[in-house]
Amino acid sequence: MIQAIGLTSNPRKELPPAVDDVSFEARPGRVTALLGVPGAGKTTTLRLMLELQRGRGITYFRGRPLHRIAHPSREVGVLLSEVPGHPARTIRGQLGMVCAAVGVPIRRVDEVIEVVGLVSLRDERLGTLSRGMDRRLGLACALLSDPHTLVLDDPAGGLSVTEGRWLHGILRAHAAHGGTVLFSTDDPKEAARTADRVITLEGGRLVADQEAADFARTRLRPRVAVRSPHAARLGALLAKEARAAQRSVEVVREDGNRLSVYGSTCADIGETAFRHGILVHRLADETGDMGPHATLPAEGLASATVVTSALLTSASATSTSTDDASTDDAPATDEPATAVAATGAHTPDELGPATETRARPAALPGARDLPQLPPPIAVRQAPSPLRPLRYELRRATGVGTGYLTAITVLVTSALLSVLLARIGHTPQPRLLAAWPRECPLPPAALGAGLLGALAFGEEFRHPALATDRGTVPRRLGLLAAKLLVASVTALALAVLTVGCDLEMLYLVYGRELVGVPADWLPLSASWIGLTMGCAWAGVLAAGIFRSTTAGLAAVLAVPVVVVPLVQKTLAGPSVRKAAGFSERLRELLLMQWPFGGARYIAAGARLVAQPVGGALMLSLTALLCAYLLTTLRSRVR
Repeated sequence: MIQAIGLTSNPRKELPPAVDDVSFEARPGRVTALLGVPGAGKTTTLRLMLELQRGRGITYFRGRPLHRIAHPSREVGVLLSEVPGHPARTIRGQLGMVCAAVGVPIRRVDEVIEVVGLVSLRDERLGTLSRGMDRRLGLACALLSDPHTLVLDDPAGGLSVTEGRWLHGILRAHAAHGGTVLFSTDDPKEAARTADRVITLEGGRLVADQEAADFARTRLRPRVAVRSPHAARLGALLAKEARAAQRSVEVVREDGNRLSVYGSTCADIGETAFRHGILVHRLADETGDMGPHATLPAEGLASATVVTSALLTSASATSTSTDDASTDDAPATDEPATAVAATGAHTPDELGPATETRARPAALPGARDLPQLPPPIAVRQAPSPLRPLRYELRRATGVGTGYLTAITVLVTSALLSVLLARIGHTPQPRLLAAWPRECPLPPAALGAGLLGALAFGEEFRHPALATDRGTVPRRLGLLAAKLLVASVTALALAVLTVGCDLEMLYLVYGRELVGVPADWLPLSASWIGLTMGCAWAGVLAAGIFRSTTAGLAAVLAVPVVVVPLVQKTLAGPSVRKAAGFSERLRELLLMQWPFGGARYIAAGARLVAQPVGGALMLSLTALLCAYLLTTLRSRVR
């Protein structure tokens, strides 16, 4: 069950709030529609319920607010807009990432794809999907964790009649299995046809809360749509004949040459037009919308008022029993709504009392026991994916950007090494790394930094996580997974680069340039440390500044800005030197370091003491501190 109590958005400067004191409930096993014209506050209401927007109020999902649920995605399936994701990712790849994020087995992907009818399109890319297929994919993401509750924002918007009928059938089947379904729409006919209960919003306020049968009887009326070049004359004749026959017929002049006639039939209107020689271009039966201020029956208004009072006083099982009692006590009626006169229309004075009673539940008895303001709504922090390493692996391998970057790096490095060998005067270590002295970084280091920056940059540009999880999470678990995957990628790129360069030099110049240097171990450590450090710098900077460009700029800033500063610092006069560091390092522990560990630590210290190594270490330390500070600040907020 969903219980929304006192939902109110923050005021917008001098404008009133988009949603003002909205309270309702959606029961399990039933489909509830949130109806309103565009701008009525439907999307804002859903965002307040899901704690994605600041405001006031509280929403209980089966008795618990969303921020008290350990795994919200397993309790509530959400579809608020188009499916977020990289346009080059496939449907199956996108759902696989969401599986890792919500912690469900990968086999669930095939089950959901079959349910939503995307079996033949599982390998299609997101950028090529039509509106209908995108809605199906969004519904698949919402159903992936088999949630009890579905919250959908205009799910049938832009769909054809057939696709909309299929979508409503899926929602009805979910409710039939005991689930709760809440969806928003601006079409009253869709709400009456699909939902069991209709909640109407206007101007950000709740104006009606009715059963679908009562809604259809009070708001939707049959009418005859007429189009004629002599619409005014035909309307006058119809009104005159209705008065003469003492029948209740309402004729409404629409835009252009159209009429909407209530209380008559196509046969009667056609006979009148024929008798008077009036040409008619269109004559069809329709269902007209009387607007959100259609008068509620007395029984329906009393039931709706009791429900709102119960929600505001307890927000517990008491509201359920009160609503059941009021519904049982209210006698059913099959009498049609009273027809209005030909020239009559509902006036604001006639509708004022009923609308005001329903829209302002704070004036009801029992409201004095409530606090003056509902509790504030804080934007819910997005949890990290439940399986972050699996999530990151599927993200990195799901699109071709990483593969294209790696191929570009290998080809560029091979060509540069051949060119540098032809020119000469290049040391063999730089030759194998394809690192000209004029370039701040070799292609492999730049490629590793770019791949690291894409790890977080793509999360903000093409968020793979659904919008119901809030902003892109910058949690330590996800950061550790991204750093690990970036490290493995950088290591593979470093090894493949040296191997490809050696092979190209051997093919072009023979064995002359493919000898192994005598100090290959420290050189290999320096090379791997450089590529991995650049990858880490890209990941951290992109996570802090929310941009791939910022991550790559941070990688380039290390040799361009930080290295000259470190060199200038080290080139200054020094009073003391670190002589005897290795001996003091051995004395740090009483026992001997295993496997010659002191030697490796001393080698690592020498690497850090170099200008590039020291600059990279300083940059990584600063970026990591900034990332942790940003994460802690968001948690404090």
